[in-house]
Amino acid sequence: MENKIRLEVVTPHGVVLSEDVDEITATGSEGEFGVLAGHANLITTLKIGSMQVRSGSKTDYLFVNTGYAEVSPDKVIVLADSAEKVEDIDIERAMEAKKRAEERLRQQENIDFARANAALQRATTRISLVSKKV
Repeated sequence: MENKIRLEVVTPHGVVLSEDVDEITATGSEGEFGVLAGHANLITTLKIGSMQVRSGSKTDYLFVNTGYAEVSPDKVIVLADSAEKVEDIDIERAMEAKKRAEERLRQQENIDFARANAALQRATTRISLVSKKV
């Protein structure tokens, strides 16, 4: 397992991913960051975005809906509100959610803009990840 780092992605519904990988790239609140084995200790918040996980020549993607990442030299633990592997994303559902969020934002009256914007961002991120995989 030389030069590998353990990645665990956990949500309130259970473990989404637990494996040894070569490299992790995630969307932190302060911007995108990458992690390799031997990384310095770090704790950061995550915003709605994607996580790229590389093992050898294989690259996988996950959707992450806010949370925290704790990085140590040999392990990354992600505690997320929700997370999905790209192959588990329901593209039709994401497209419908995007449409609903856009309609709410067009109303511009009696809506929670932050909530509608977050819904739109979640939907567009999911759609973007699925299109990367195709």
